[in-house]
Amino acid sequence: MRADRIFAYGAAAGLIGDLLFGDPRRGHPVAAFGRAAAGAERRLWRDHRGWGVLHTLVCAGGATGAAVLAARAARNRPAAAVALTAAATWSVVGGTSLGREARAIGGALAAGDIELARERLPHLCGRDPQSLDGQQIARAVVESVAENTSDAVVGALVWGALGGVPGLVAFRAVNTLDAMVGHKSPRYRRYGWASARLDDAAGWPGARLTAVLAVAAGGRPREAVRAWRADAGRHPSPNAGPVEASFAGALGVRLGGTLAYGGRVEHRPVLNGEAGRDVRVTDIERAVRLSRRVSVLALAVCAAGRLAMGRRVG
Repeated sequence: MRADRIFAYGAAAGLIGDLLFGDPRRGHPVAAFGRAAAGAERRLWRDHRGWGVLHTLVCAGGATGAAVLAARAARNRPAAAVALTAAATWSVVGGTSLGREARAIGGALAAGDIELARERLPHLCGRDPQSLDGQQIARAVVESVAENTSDAVVGALVWGALGGVPGLVAFRAVNTLDAMVGHKSPRYRRYGWASARLDDAAGWPGARLTAVLAVAAGGRPREAVRAWRADAGRHPSPNAGPVEASFAGALGVRLGGTLAYGGRVEHRPVLNGEAGRDVRVTDIERAVRLSRRVSVLALAVCAAGRLAMGRRVG
């Protein structure tokens, strides 16, 4: 069986597994990687970019190397290769857990239990929840759903189509390292620089594909394109900007504005400010459904692209 078909079958099976079961409660490979990366950080941390580069190479390189060895071991056994691709895809994508957490917060807000919503928000994003009211929490959830559609699903599928199992694992490793150390806090401003920059590069193609698919699947293509073109470049993140702007236009809401991370206040530009309205609790469910449609379309696009590449090479 050709490698392009192995990816198409395996990625489809892995994404279906995520849709049906979500993330495992225990023994998640990404959690195991996170623990290993935290252990490496305890040994390597210095307030210096060079040590951060070493940390990134050790952690991301080690995970990718292990994936390369596993893919080579299954190379001549199509069934094993498909199963490995399915397992890797299921391990690195997180769309179902993303939607589950978003809906849990939306349910708490709909029931008027803002304290429960604040308690659950850190499971979804790094905002400081205690300073947020209900509308601000709803906005944070929609922004996180948009950004994590790219980080937790589409970006992984793109790199899986390009690099197979090693591509899937490498993307998740880089993205996880960025979440752990890629902050602008005093501890990580220099040490996490390499992880943050590598994540920006790895996330670039997935973010643009996510934005395109949000335009196609959101039901408001003109508004989504207009918000993307007008506002994406004003966002401080080169990848979150296109994704959040296109989601804002597709949903007809305003995103961005003042927020707080780790005790640090940021005043971000408003996305889709002229045409959008404030986020409502009901927009959380709309964002989750848009995220699901984008994820399914991303699988179709990535599988089709990999098959086309395989036919051309053949």
